[in-house]
Amino acid sequence: MNIVIVGATGNVGRKTLEVLEKKELPIDKLYLVASSKSTGKKINFKGKELEVSDLENFDFSKVKIAFFAAGGKISKKFAVKAAKDCIVIDNSSYFRMDPEVPLIVPQVNSNHLNNIKKNIIANPNCSTAQLVMALKPLHDLFIIKRVVVSTYQSVSGAGKASMDELIEQTKLALEGKKIESKNFTKTIAFNAIPHIDIFSDNGYTKEELKMSNETKKILDEKIDLTATCVRLPISVSHSESVNLQFEKNYSLERVREALDNFKGCKVIDERVDGGYTTPLDAEGKDDTFISRIREDRTVKNGLNLWIVSDNLLRGAALNAVEIAETLIKNNFYGK
Repeated sequence: MNIVIVGATGNVGRKTLEVLEKKELPIDKLYLVASSKSTGKKINFKGKELEVSDLENFDFSKVKIAFFAAGGKISKKFAVKAAKDCIVIDNSSYFRMDPEVPLIVPQVNSNHLNNIKKNIIANPNCSTAQLVMALKPLHDLFIIKRVVVSTYQSVSGAGKASMDELIEQTKLALEGKKIESKNFTKTIAFNAIPHIDIFSDNGYTKEELKMSNETKKILDEKIDLTATCVRLPISVSHSESVNLQFEKNYSLERVREALDNFKGCKVIDERVDGGYTTPLDAEGKDDTFISRIREDRTVKNGLNLWIVSDNLLRGAALNAVEIAETLIKNNFYGK
C-alpha cells in the first residue's frame, strides 16, 4: 500500500502527515510531493526523513491512494491524471459538486462510496464537515427541515500565509503601527470579517453557498440551509451557531443522547461558567464538540446548538484519512 500526499508542505498536507503518523494504515511507502520550490525539503515521518519530490514529475502509478491538499488549481490540473492510476482523495472544492464524484464524510454517508466513477472522492468544505457530523444523528431521528447557521471561522482555513498575517497584524496593532491587509479584505487583527470567498450575484459568498450545496449533497437534498460565514482573528478551529427546525417533536434528552453516541461527536453542555467548548479547546482534537443545546421557543420544533471543531483535522486531514480507512476496510469498495 503506497500513498502520496500532494501539497505535503502546506497546512493541510502537514496535518495529513500528522494524522497518518497516528493511524495504523498499512502504508508500505509514503511519498511527499509539492511544487518545485519545495523540492528537496525534508519532512520527518515516524522517525524517518522523507524528501519532497516535484509534483510535475511524479509517477502516480506507484501509489494506490493520492491525498490532494494543494488547492483547486492543482487538483484541476493533476487529479484527473492521477486518477487514471490510483484513487484520489481531494481536499479542494474543485470536484465537490460533480455528480459523478462522491462527497464524503465517512460517519455520515460512507454508502455513497458505492458510486466511485472517476476514481476521485471529494472532501467537503471544513465548515460543512463539522456541521453534517452533528446534523446526521438528529436528521435520522427528527428529520431536519431548515438550518440557519452563522460561522466563526479561523484564519487557518485560508492557509498558512493568512495565519502568518494574523500574527503580524496583531503585533502591528499592539505597537500602534499602520496595518495593510494582504490576504484579507479588511484588517483581521482584533476584528471580524463577514466575508469568506467571493460574492455571488445573490449576495451570498461562495463559502456560504458551499455549506448549503454540500450539506444537501451529503445529507439530504430536501434540507433548506442558509449561512453567514465570518472570519475571526483566531488561529485554528471553526465554530458555528446553528438553529434547526425539525419535522418531528424532539426532547433535549434524546438530542444529547443521539449526539453523544454518534461516532466523532462529543457533547459538552453544562449550564455553568465554562461548561461549553471553545476553539482553543477543540484545537488538536479529533472530535466535533456540541455545546449550548437548548430549545428555540420562537418556532415549532426548533433547536439551537453551538458546534466547534478543529478545521484542519475534521474539516480536512482527518476526514481525508478516514475516507482512506473506509476504502481500505472495504477493499476499495463501499458497502
